[in-house]
Amino acid sequence: MSANPSPKSLALLLVMLGSVTAITASVAVFATHEQAWRYVIAAGGLMQFVGWVLHGRRLRGGQR
Repeated sequence: MSANPSPKSLALLLVMLGSVTAITASVAVFATHEQAWRYVIAAGGLMQFVGWVLHGRRLRGGQR
């Protein structure tokens, strides 16, 4: 068992999907100068946060 296990299943999906969403929206806001993309960036960050919280709960026994 490793000291720093990586996220699995839903947690991994949320972290990766949030990262891709935020990066894609960052490029879009840079290219189009449309301010609405900033909400998509925030949503990507929120997805990452939820994924890491789920991962942390699994590590610390909160998920049964």
